[in-house]
Amino acid sequence: MTPARASGGVAAGSWAFAALGGTLVGAALQLHQATLWSAAAYAALFFAGLAGLAVLSRRRSSYLPMLVALACGAFTGGGLAGWRAVDYSGGALDTALEGRDLQVAGVVAQMPQHNEGGTRFQLDVESVRWADAGAETPVRVPARIALGWYHDDTSRWGRASQASPAVPKGDAAPLHAGERWRLTVRLKAPHGNLNPHGFDNELWMWEQGVRASGYVRTGAHDAAPVLLQSTWLHPLERAREAVRDAVFQRVADARQAGVIAALVTGDQGAIDRSDWDIFRATGVAHLMSISGLHITMFAWLAAHAVGAAWRRSVRLMLRFPAQQAALVGGVLLAGLYALFSGWGVPSQRTVWMLATVALLRLTGRRWPWPHVWLLIAAVVVAIDPWALMQAGFWLSFVAVGVLFTTGFMKPADEKTGAAARLLAFAREQWVITLALTPLGLLLFQQVSVVGLLANAVAIPWVTLVITPLAMLGAAVPPLWDLAAWAVQALAVLLKWLAALPYATLSMAAPPVWMAGFGVAGGVLLAMRLPWSLRLLGLPLLLPVLLWQAPRPPAGQFELLAADIGQGNAVLVRTATHSLLYDAGPRYSLESDAGHRVLVPLLRALGERLDMLVLSHRDSDHTGGAAAVLAMQPQAEVLSSIEATHPLQAVRPNRRCEAGQRWTWDGVDFEILHPAPADYLSFTKPNAISCVLRIANGRATALLAGDIERLQEAALVVRTLELRADVLLAPHHGSKTSSSAALLEAVRPRIALVQAGYRNRFGHPAREVVERYAAHGVRLVENVSCGAALWRSQAPEEVGCERERNARYWHHRLP
Repeated sequence: MTPARASGGVAAGSWAFAALGGTLVGAALQLHQATLWSAAAYAALFFAGLAGLAVLSRRRSSYLPMLVALACGAFTGGGLAGWRAVDYSGGALDTALEGRDLQVAGVVAQMPQHNEGGTRFQLDVESVRWADAGAETPVRVPARIALGWYHDDTSRWGRASQASPAVPKGDAAPLHAGERWRLTVRLKAPHGNLNPHGFDNELWMWEQGVRASGYVRTGAHDAAPVLLQSTWLHPLERAREAVRDAVFQRVADARQAGVIAALVTGDQGAIDRSDWDIFRATGVAHLMSISGLHITMFAWLAAHAVGAAWRRSVRLMLRFPAQQAALVGGVLLAGLYALFSGWGVPSQRTVWMLATVALLRLTGRRWPWPHVWLLIAAVVVAIDPWALMQAGFWLSFVAVGVLFTTGFMKPADEKTGAAARLLAFAREQWVITLALTPLGLLLFQQVSVVGLLANAVAIPWVTLVITPLAMLGAAVPPLWDLAAWAVQALAVLLKWLAALPYATLSMAAPPVWMAGFGVAGGVLLAMRLPWSLRLLGLPLLLPVLLWQAPRPPAGQFELLAADIGQGNAVLVRTATHSLLYDAGPRYSLESDAGHRVLVPLLRALGERLDMLVLSHRDSDHTGGAAAVLAMQPQAEVLSSIEATHPLQAVRPNRRCEAGQRWTWDGVDFEILHPAPADYLSFTKPNAISCVLRIANGRATALLAGDIERLQEAALVVRTLELRADVLLAPHHGSKTSSSAALLEAVRPRIALVQAGYRNRFGHPAREVVERYAAHGVRLVENVSCGAALWRSQAPEEVGCERERNARYWHHRLP
């Protein structure tokens, strides 16, 4: 019985509305838990909520049960989410297995991802044992693991090819989806970087069902990888891989091939990173990946196509109404498209959304749109509770809501021509773009100013030209040549638009409550209402657009040691100025700390850098510099890198030398090392690391780069006063640094260590940890802390992102 038809009329509808909303509230509250309860506790909560809803379903004659329905719905949603989380957590990797050589046999579960550094893939584990044949202790690992097969060591590949003819030399690991392999691997628990407003990689891996990651061992003393057999498992993944590889073989230009492969198979990694930058700057990134919006629009087109074809047959019309056939056909074809594109989590959510609404219409339900929206959300969250934490869910949810409230899958008039339908399709895309623009600004702190113009061209061009050609090319490969031409034509326009001044607008991330009002304002502006009502959305948007992130008061400063893995990156902020000390590492040829961590962090904080200090040339300190400088064109660069370094071509650097001083907002900055003579005698880049002291007369910070014992001794001799409240541990806590002489001179309360989880250098070294402890220094590591925030107003305290926003799926060190 629908809310509109139930006894009690409006009251019954309100009761259902409250119950559906309660399930979302309960799931959201459970997702904010730092630790999980027992499975029995969640089961009791879930069944108590169901029992309460069953009782209330018989008493729907007043508004009084609404609060009770809300509470019962919260019990049900929270209990179900927690129950599933406890079940998921049981598959975690035993910490005793981390870093140990294991021999696993399993099937490649997804099409491998190739890049210049090697191959990434997921393996469904079937059996596992110790690589050491003498070890007899039973071993258990998670059912699915993520692995990398790297070829940066040629001896590994040489050993593999000699030991197993099935493993030839080449640029990519010779494995394919559906194959069964025996591999020697080293695993570790999923441990990602945690930064304010940053991407939560641990949540992403949790949601994917991947509970361990690692790499294939192919050294001289390791058992060679062996292909055991090809299986019929994962046939869709094999088909996707075959199509993707065929695209790259057919299309000579890898960048054009990457876009085509992404549109057909959902392999977003096939698109070049520089192209992603252009797509984001012009606001068309949503068209280049198979997202929830992509699946929704495909369903829209499929439904109209099925409906039009169905109406041509009198026999089919008599058996089944065209409107219902269009609904079923649109959802089924969208589901098949989602399956072939990899069945990613965003695609899954959208398919469940579409299926839920289609089921309502097929059963004759005529629910008010708020009820439909809440029911869609409740179904998706019941299947995937962690969707509430993902930006993609909210983008898909709003997009689907806009489409259905504006007539999505509405049966077309038989007299409506193809041109009119295409025009209606373009209008729907345009409405979605308008509706998602404020939401994108809130989620990503960036919106494309040229996006409306870019989408006006890109939406019909990608949807009606490139995508059909790309998909039909799977059957007729020459069509991929036409698709490549179409991609190239669009790329020329987008590149020109991205290069325009002020092509994008950035803003600081607002508080959650303010963001909620902003989203409501954006939705109100996009709805089909009189403009007198739509304009009421503007006051809701204004607080978001005018928001400024809080900064330290005059005379104070703060440090934010970003969680970037093995490298340094410290943001220093005063009342009106900002400085970034180092730019983190380069993770691979396609990824670095600048793109992945620092640019989103600076954007979310609304930062406009005055200076970038690069302590020295090592890639774990300069890897993200190019990305940061591209975002911050006004920033001055102070460094010790040589005149021929590639970064000098990006922006001329001023050499850092001891004695350089400046003052911002009552805070003094001074370079203590290197001296001019050090540039003439240094033997390695660490020796000329720029050492920066920051002080306001009440608190002091010392950022020491990668200096080692000799430079520490020289620093102690040259500098009369080295006392500091907080010290950035030299060389990430290496045993070649943090000498007793330096610690006695600095006497810090806190030492910050920026190093990667289970890094191959062993930073921080055990003897260094003991030395800090002996001097009474609190050691704060990014591995256990996440991003670390220190303020001069409270020099004895450090705020840790992993403590401030702890969630139960986050990895905890033993």
